[in-house]
Amino acid sequence: MAGRHLRSADSPGVVLDVTPASADWRELDVKVVAPGGRTGHEERTQAREIAIVPLAGTTTAVVDQTPFVLHRPSVFEAMAPVLYVPPGCRVTLTGDADAEVAIGGARADGRHPVRLFTPAEMKVEVRGGGRARRQVNHLLAHPLPAERLIVYEAYVPRGCWSGWPPHCHDGYEGSPYLEETYYFRFDPPDGFGMHRNYRVDADVDEVFAVGDRDLVTVPCGYHTSAAAPGSHMYFLNFLAGDLVGDDRAIPPFFQPEYRWIDGRWDVDDMSLPAVTADETGDHD
Repeated sequence: MAGRHLRSADSPGVVLDVTPASADWRELDVKVVAPGGRTGHEERTQAREIAIVPLAGTTTAVVDQTPFVLHRPSVFEAMAPVLYVPPGCRVTLTGDADAEVAIGGARADGRHPVRLFTPAEMKVEVRGGGRARRQVNHLLAHPLPAERLIVYEAYVPRGCWSGWPPHCHDGYEGSPYLEETYYFRFDPPDGFGMHRNYRVDADVDEVFAVGDRDLVTVPCGYHTSAAAPGSHMYFLNFLAGDLVGDDRAIPPFFQPEYRWIDGRWDVDDMSLPAVTADETGDHD
């Protein structure tokens, strides 16, 4: 199970690296890169499309001699642009000392050109309610064009849950097949959260205590995450699988046993004290 939960290296260069071989799946690869070292970082897309998401600092991405500046003070201070790069390109990344970017890739045919998506183009929504309230930013999701890649980020207030009701996208009950990664940040960074992957039709139940700059892979099953009361939680999702083009809009499958809460987030909320001692001391 340790292979599903990765911790970032504390050094320049590639600090996290997920490949189809290391994750034991077909499509998705993900890196987190600190390109502020002397050599920067080079990425050749080959037969893949990639999306570059800045996480902190300023990074210059040069795609076949065309420069793009990607800046973000931190994930908790601002939205950021996302650079889409098609197959057959050479990308060089250089950055300042604090620069960090995430790169997700998936197999592609080359249907779309290089494009810098701006925050103004991205859908932003607040989902859920009660203790499952969170903000979801659609960084590279339908109708923004890509072949297989889907990218989201989420903000979860301290003490709240995300991904509730739990959902899956592994073929179960006709759901689409999508591989997924979660990259976590916390504010303040000494916080932690919990992430669970599980199936109801097989012996799979994984629970991870995740910290700042950790990554979890989701190869199958329902999944959900929660922030401990001490820190706000951010996570970045890359997904890729069988859905191509406009089919990337097809939703996952939500666990039926927990769907009752939709529209009833604050119904039957427990007030405290829930029970008290019998003040009279009489017991019948």
